[in-house]
Amino acid sequence: MGSPTTGDPEGSFVPALLLLAGGTLVAALLGAAHRLGLFYQLRHKVDKASVRHGGENVASVLRAHGVRFIFTLVGGHISPLLVACEKLGIRVVDTRHEVTAVFAADAVARLSGTVGVAAVTAGPGLTNTVTAVKNAQMAQSPVLLLGGAAGTLLQNRGALQAVDQMSLFRPLCKFCASVRRVRDIVPTLRAAMAAAQSGTPGPVFVELPIDVLYPYFMVQKEMVPAKPPKGLVAWVVTWYLKNHLANLFAGAWEPQPEGPLPLSIPQAPPQQVQRCVEILSRAKRPLMVLGSQATLPPIPANKLRAAVESLGIPCFLGGMARGLLGRNNPLHIQQNRSAALKKADVVILAGAVCDFRLSYGRVLSRSSKIIIVNRNRKDLLLNSDLFWKPQEAVQGDVASFVLKLEEGLRGHTWAPDWAEELREADRQKKQIFQEKAAKPTAQHLNPVRVLQLVEETLPESVVLVVDGGDFVGTAAQLVRPRGPLCWLDPGAFGTLGVGGGFALGAKLCRPDAEVWCLFGDGAFGYSLIEFDTFVRHKIPVIALVGNDASWTQISREQVPSLGSNVACGLAYTDYHKAAEGLGARGLLLSRENEDQAVQVLREAQQQCRDGHPVVVNILIGKTDFRDGSISV
Repeated sequence: MGSPTTGDPEGSFVPALLLLAGGTLVAALLGAAHRLGLFYQLRHKVDKASVRHGGENVASVLRAHGVRFIFTLVGGHISPLLVACEKLGIRVVDTRHEVTAVFAADAVARLSGTVGVAAVTAGPGLTNTVTAVKNAQMAQSPVLLLGGAAGTLLQNRGALQAVDQMSLFRPLCKFCASVRRVRDIVPTLRAAMAAAQSGTPGPVFVELPIDVLYPYFMVQKEMVPAKPPKGLVAWVVTWYLKNHLANLFAGAWEPQPEGPLPLSIPQAPPQQVQRCVEILSRAKRPLMVLGSQATLPPIPANKLRAAVESLGIPCFLGGMARGLLGRNNPLHIQQNRSAALKKADVVILAGAVCDFRLSYGRVLSRSSKIIIVNRNRKDLLLNSDLFWKPQEAVQGDVASFVLKLEEGLRGHTWAPDWAEELREADRQKKQIFQEKAAKPTAQHLNPVRVLQLVEETLPESVVLVVDGGDFVGTAAQLVRPRGPLCWLDPGAFGTLGVGGGFALGAKLCRPDAEVWCLFGDGAFGYSLIEFDTFVRHKIPVIALVGNDASWTQISREQVPSLGSNVACGLAYTDYHKAAEGLGARGLLLSRENEDQAVQVLREAQQQCRDGHPVVVNILIGKTDFRDGSISV
């Protein structure tokens, strides 16, 4: 029998190798064609005759999301979107510094329950916003920052005002995206708006390179050589540029959904809510601390207020929750929070975080049962491994949780002596401030007395903006918001310079309310130039500047501990005259017209009602509330 015939190994290997190589080449070519957008261009044409531009797509999405204002400092990179917004009826408000634009957007987000929007130009325009974006992140405020950028082909090639903006903003924002084609503008912005409001709200950033915002014919003129190329290399480069241009604009004007995407808002599990109801039902001395998260949508502030009042649990209010219960609600406790937390047997931290504001949790008693609710998992358990332990840590929307608590405890009451004990501390503190207000000053006005007069003068319809250290710290004790969402402070980042932007956003959101901004003289330096903005855009606000010619909050600690007042001294500057130079109204309140203090405040109100922004420069003495003394 003959042996079986064996195949030629080498002969079968070569065709297989050729087949593999051919397949690899084809795959590479297909992949390159996909990356170059050739397949997409087969199905979606470029309208080369259209004069439309990507800025129109941006404006259409903003309008579909109910955006009424966009804050900006103009730059060539972003001009198309600003012009398009104006055409669609979105009010474009230009400020004198980019940081103010983002602060204004932040205020709109907090007061309206929607996303606040700012647009700034590339490079230094964007870097100028970093502080405000970080402040919005810390305050959990849904802000959309639109940033111009160098053209898609010129990034990382030394273009004007080019910087790695994405790396800069990723640590600060929940969502960051750079749009690479006109057709991607709409879906990217919709995703950004949803991300800003979902879960724990926060800022988002969308980079818009200049060539996705301008019309085809303008981009073509800048990108593609006018004369036919000579030589193979030049022809290949020109083909690549033309293809890149086509891919930028392919499918640019095809209809797309522009409206809001569904939001993802965490809700407390029913089993946890029931356990919290049982814990509270056994409490004798319950206490609640409400933070800014309590005022977030979807629950309206007035509905939350009704639930808190029905619960009947004494409350401390912080951040945007200040004013939730009105001016003189007996459930609202202002003073001796640390002592009250130590005495309470059950504490509900509703949107409050155990950071420096609660001494990292050290103010909580080990014997208290702590219920904490927050949308953010990290905030929920912050420092719980060191100084405190929660009985129940509930990840969910704060206001919805409070409403469910109230439903589960409806009809339950607590002994009135607990709330009365807490109110007694408020009465004692009020008496102390009355005594401080009566103290004579050698040269300038007593700031405590001035702020008491402010409190007596404020109307019921007022939004309070605070920006500063010492003067504002005193005002926080004496000046009370009249209702919910009527108090704007920087938040946990402790940022100076928010006043001008916050006041701008607040007045646009609440045109029928008076907006009073309480400044320290140090902080006012950041916002003074924005009175030009107020005048140009006819935004009447009242600024009260507590002018003690010093960074007093720093000086008070620096001088006794280090023996020097270096860098802490300012001057009794005529801020009211500087405001007049910008076209606003300026008033001076000093020892010379002390007996007319109320009339000066009334004059400021009248000027504001007549449509003028007003600066009241108040010359005050320095204070030291450690021993109650007032000097100067």
